[in-house]
Amino acid sequence: LGHMLSIIDETLSGMRVVKAFNAEGFMRRKFGVRNEQYEGVVRSMANKRDLASPMSEFLGVGVVTIILLYGGTLVLRNESDLSASEFIGYLVLFSQILVPAKTMSASFSNIQRGLVSGDRLIKLIENQPAIQDKPNAKVLHSFTNAIEFTNVGFKYEDDTVLQGVNLRVPKGKTVALVGPSGAGKSTLADLIPRFYDPTEGSITIDGHDLRDCTLISVRQHMGIVTQESVLFNDTIYNNILFNNENATAEDVERAARIANAHEFIVQTPDGYQTIIGDRGSKLSGGQRQRLSIARAVLKNPPILILDEATSALDTESEKLVQEALTNLMKNRTSIVIAHRLSTIQHADEIVVLQAGKIVERGPHEELLQRSGLYARLLQMQGMY
Repeated sequence: LGHMLSIIDETLSGMRVVKAFNAEGFMRRKFGVRNEQYEGVVRSMANKRDLASPMSEFLGVGVVTIILLYGGTLVLRNESDLSASEFIGYLVLFSQILVPAKTMSASFSNIQRGLVSGDRLIKLIENQPAIQDKPNAKVLHSFTNAIEFTNVGFKYEDDTVLQGVNLRVPKGKTVALVGPSGAGKSTLADLIPRFYDPTEGSITIDGHDLRDCTLISVRQHMGIVTQESVLFNDTIYNNILFNNENATAEDVERAARIANAHEFIVQTPDGYQTIIGDRGSKLSGGQRQRLSIARAVLKNPPILILDEATSALDTESEKLVQEALTNLMKNRTSIVIAHRLSTIQHADEIVVLQAGKIVERGPHEELLQRSGLYARLLQMQGMY
């Protein structure tokens, strides 16, 4: 059943791809295979369940018949210690016990199924997050100085992603992370809000190791805008407001204006009260991204993490989103991940990663003069 639901979800969410590749028949066959497997399992269970009652009845009647024939013969021949009346009473008592015995058998089967399901639920409920607060974790009250990476390394199981990373991000500065795919850019950014903890070295904010601070206090200083805008099937207003209950309608509108979103919002049927559909399906990619930026603006975090925030947009949408990001980054400490290098040329420092290591760092003009990896990446994008 789980596989069937997964195929249905994939088919509906990827409807455009399915139609573009004329894959309706393929997905139908794929679903049919899983459906037949599920049908076979359900049919087998139903047959066994439906046969259980008549089989138990048949066996019960058969046992009573055998006892009646054999026991009755012994009583009639006076070869038994039981009298005829005692033997009849025994048969009545035995036949009465059969019904609750069958009920107990069915109940035992249901209990066993319940225990198995309950065990799965308990394992899921008791599963603990990999990243947790230490017993005496302290609250990170403010951010006033810098974020520092000291000999940071990270592994996914046996796969080394980062090694020997040393980086300082002063308050109010913008640092861009660039490099080829798989260089470790997103992983490095994910370590700051403690989506993961480094396996080597340490990350500190104002000298406080993030692992010694509570998760809530660390993340309350951060705003994150990713490549894929995560929106909810709710109104535009509630998506911008998201977990910021103290904000007013004026605050929400101000955030939308800063994010270049107010103009398209007022053109929707119900304005800020328009329902945007599952994952924001009623909006374009640029509109979804600007709502994500407005949500970050409303939170007003001192630290901003932008992970490929404009990579999936067309030129016009990218221009609007880039303007919104520029407004958002003013007077904030920003860590920007970008493949489109035109968007990060004005960063205070550009850090070039390759195979999990920092291979170059410096401002745009300085890196160009070195003719290293950064210059080659620019050349491949036709910018140098």
